[in-house]
Amino acid sequence: MKILHIYKDYPPILGGIENHVQLLARGQAAAGHDVTALVTNPAGMKTTVMTEAGVTVIRAARLATIASTPLSVALPWQLLRQRPDVVHLHYPYPIGEVSQWLLRRGHATVLSYHADIVRQASILRLYKPLLRQVLRRADAIIIGSPPMRGGAFLGEHQAKLHLIPYGIPVARFRAEPAEADLARLRAQIAAVFPHERSASSDADSAVLGIEASAGLSVQQIQPTQTPGDSSSTTPTPRHPDTPLLLFVGRLRYYKGLDWLIRALPQTPARLVVAGIGSMEAEWRALAAEVGVTDRIAWLGEVPDADLPTLYHLADLFVLPASQPSEAFGLVQVEAMAAGVPSICTELGTGTSYVNRDGVTGLVVPPRDAQALADAINSLLTDPVRRADLGAAARVRVAAEFDLDVMVARVLALYEALT
Repeated sequence: MKILHIYKDYPPILGGIENHVQLLARGQAAAGHDVTALVTNPAGMKTTVMTEAGVTVIRAARLATIASTPLSVALPWQLLRQRPDVVHLHYPYPIGEVSQWLLRRGHATVLSYHADIVRQASILRLYKPLLRQVLRRADAIIIGSPPMRGGAFLGEHQAKLHLIPYGIPVARFRAEPAEADLARLRAQIAAVFPHERSASSDADSAVLGIEASAGLSVQQIQPTQTPGDSSSTTPTPRHPDTPLLLFVGRLRYYKGLDWLIRALPQTPARLVVAGIGSMEAEWRALAAEVGVTDRIAWLGEVPDADLPTLYHLADLFVLPASQPSEAFGLVQVEAMAAGVPSICTELGTGTSYVNRDGVTGLVVPPRDAQALADAINSLLTDPVRRADLGAAARVRVAAEFDLDVMVARVLALYEALT
């Protein structure tokens, strides 16, 4: 079968949808199908064609990007040249969707409805009439979680909705990393924290200069506060054994990292942020404003090979998304596969479908720093419960969100349509 996926971006561009498109395309190619991904070129005015892990990736020349939407005249031209059996659109990307609606390539059109358009209201006003036509023309619409049945434009299309949860290579994240990899990444994280680079040396100097006559060592005067000690409202970690919170994802407005930053002063934890994006400067400034600059390690883009190890180093994974643009949160699935409990927000989307409140983690209201802090503290002070939630998370991920299961379900849908 010849399969064509259409979206705006593809890895190495980071993002949940980008990662999903790559995983699905590679899984289909590994199953013996002829798979192409048609996306836009972030490098600009040049179209490139490459074969990556069995998938032909066409990156069409990009003129500009407006409101997170790449503009590309080359993309519809490249689409016109394709002869697929199935075209699989990944919404939202208006240029790709309208191009397929106009050109009608393939024997069947499948559309994965990943999320409602929330912030780009001006574009949505212009696009809404065309979107309705795109959805009517689609032969099948895939949703990743039951709450997505209530998507803003899906009301009249319930009969052709198909629930196929997102999948990941569970075994890759479940496997215990090598001790050498754990040690290497642990050292890398420690080196990024300002207080671990400087505060420890300052403490050493103070001990040598002031306390030496008393015969005290550095270790003997380390703070004795434990992660569950609430004696201080703004505990300051001074030791690499301090509990570690993890956030992974693009630094976009709807990810809600600002609310986690606001919650951090009320917890005894450090935070590792893996990802880059347009909100980084603003959120770094917020961290300085609330006094937690030395509690956050901004790792930037983490190599994909290091992600499983990073998850295994975390005590808790936090997805503090603030808007329903966060429709699922594949990073939650990765963390849960590694046995890490997740704390997410209730957005009426798939975030709380993936992470079951009180079963695999905790779910709190969005845009509520106090609720986040309370949830974090409740799990950090209860290691037994944390372990139970992590074990349940692994079971749920293996049963519902494995990559092979997702690929088989999507291919079965294609077969039924063609």
